[in-house]
Amino acid sequence: MSRVVSRNEINMADVAQRAGVSVATVSRALRGLPGVGEATRERILEIAEELAYVISPEASRLSGGPTRRVGVVVPAADMWFYGQMLAAIERRLRAADLDVLIYQVKDVDVRQRFFRQLPTRRKVDVVILIALPLPPEEASRLDHLGVEVVVAGGSVRDFPHVEVDDRAIARTAVAHLTGLGHERIGMIRATSYGDVHWDPDRLRLEGYQLELAAADLPQRPEYVASVPFTPEGGAEGADQLMSLPDPPTALLCFSDEIAFGALEAIRRRGLRVPEDVSVIGIDDHPLAATLGLTTVRQDVAAQGEMAAEMALLRLDHRRVEDVVMSHELVVRTSTAPPPARGTT
Repeated sequence: MSRVVSRNEINMADVAQRAGVSVATVSRALRGLPGVGEATRERILEIAEELAYVISPEASRLSGGPTRRVGVVVPAADMWFYGQMLAAIERRLRAADLDVLIYQVKDVDVRQRFFRQLPTRRKVDVVILIALPLPPEEASRLDHLGVEVVVAGGSVRDFPHVEVDDRAIARTAVAHLTGLGHERIGMIRATSYGDVHWDPDRLRLEGYQLELAAADLPQRPEYVASVPFTPEGGAEGADQLMSLPDPPTALLCFSDEIAFGALEAIRRRGLRVPEDVSVIGIDDHPLAATLGLTTVRQDVAAQGEMAAEMALLRLDHRRVEDVVMSHELVVRTSTAPPPARGTT
């Protein structure tokens, strides 16, 4: 008769009993070693996942030592922000003679599968999450990974992290626009990633609202557009806001990539930037200088390098402190004082 065990009591023998194989076979399957049939290996992995069994770091060291590998989880490696941070992380870890495994979790199913499978396969010693939006139930599974966790470009619960102050970044952008004399300021948000609403968007919206209040300007819900995190989304948001009967004279965009789409949509409408509409982004994407985009710069590569340093410290079981990095307003030609009332 199978015994009933709690999640905290589950061990390799329980997985072996459920699968009808030896403990040695379970060990080989979970460690990815040869000598186990593929069907048996898959059954063992499924049972281990079902039982939420995690190979402990201690057991891993006894069976062959640390992996000397770091897993980097990224929502979309083909987007500039994520690619820039990923490159910086990989460069620093490679210099420390570590291998890097990249997990791109671009959709909900892939992300959920990652969190189900990594605990049972134990392929890495540290996981770095790059600005990964997570629902609460998946954030809680980080406790069961059996590895160190570091967060880059944001924060998740109490795990070590490096980030920027997104609320302050938005306030810096809006303060620049109000300082130029703008009173009708819109915002194009990137409200969600897949099924998850994420903190950078929420915090930037709060910063936008706080700075409007500081300038004694009204909150106008119709001046906030919610779009996908793409340049096409930026164009959609700009079209929505500029179609209003009393459109904004300035737009704050969640990112430079969203701002690029907004710039194109504004110009397609026969309007001029900045004479008719000012546009400001966030990030300082390499194309921002070419396109004359005013932006709030965050050093993405430096955040990646810092996250890699944190991972190295955690590999040595050393304490790390959370880091909030600075930002900088970069004024170019896409912002100017507003046009005279009635001229747009």
